[in-house]
Amino acid sequence: MSKSEGPSSLKRKRPELLSKGFGVALVEQEKVLHDLIHSKQSMGICTFDMKRETKFSESVVTKSLKSLQAKGLIKLVQHYQNKGKKFSLSKDFEPAKELTGGNWYRDRTLDREYIDTLKGVCARLIQKRNVITIEGIVDSFKRSGASKVDLSWEQIEEIVNALVLDHQVMEVKSTGSGEFDIFPIGKICYKCHAKGGVKEEPKTGAMTSIPWSLSTNYSLHSEWHHFA
Repeated sequence: MSKSEGPSSLKRKRPELLSKGFGVALVEQEKVLHDLIHSKQSMGICTFDMKRETKFSESVVTKSLKSLQAKGLIKLVQHYQNKGKKFSLSKDFEPAKELTGGNWYRDRTLDREYIDTLKGVCARLIQKRNVITIEGIVDSFKRSGASKVDLSWEQIEEIVNALVLDHQVMEVKSTGSGEFDIFPIGKICYKCHAKGGVKEEPKTGAMTSIPWSLSTNYSLHSEWHHFA
């Protein structure tokens, strides 16, 4: 038997596999974890869920994640509400707003100055028009260029709702006459409270009753009242 056929030739390194579409050699456990992380796209996955789904031990997961990071295939993202909880994402995806907090957060901190600015712009737009619909607010807001990013309809509506809850703006239904003559009867409109009018105390309960799961940004309601 030749030397090449001796016992030493039976000692083989763990087979290395190519992670699909990436052309990077990975050992079996790394490939399994990388494919799992990639499948989660922008939501990523935490270590606890990796262990649960793969049945790998903590040491295997930890070692594999360090290797994947070193190879530039994944990145770690801290959850904006829990700095101790980290999610692994494929390098091909940007973290979802559920992880970063969306446009309202900067470096995992609520951007109060930014929100104050947007609320002020929104309030002035409503005051200028006296009576306006959400469609008019969204259109005027987008044309104003007040936001450093392109806010969605839902996000602008969030700002308006915050103003209503702060009693800076009131939500009313069109009567179809007088100041409402250009709006259909029953159409929801917005107008500023009368100057010098007495505002009620903010209804914090109205904010906390909104289900957080409907939108990440609903979690802002409870914080906006601290600096409105």
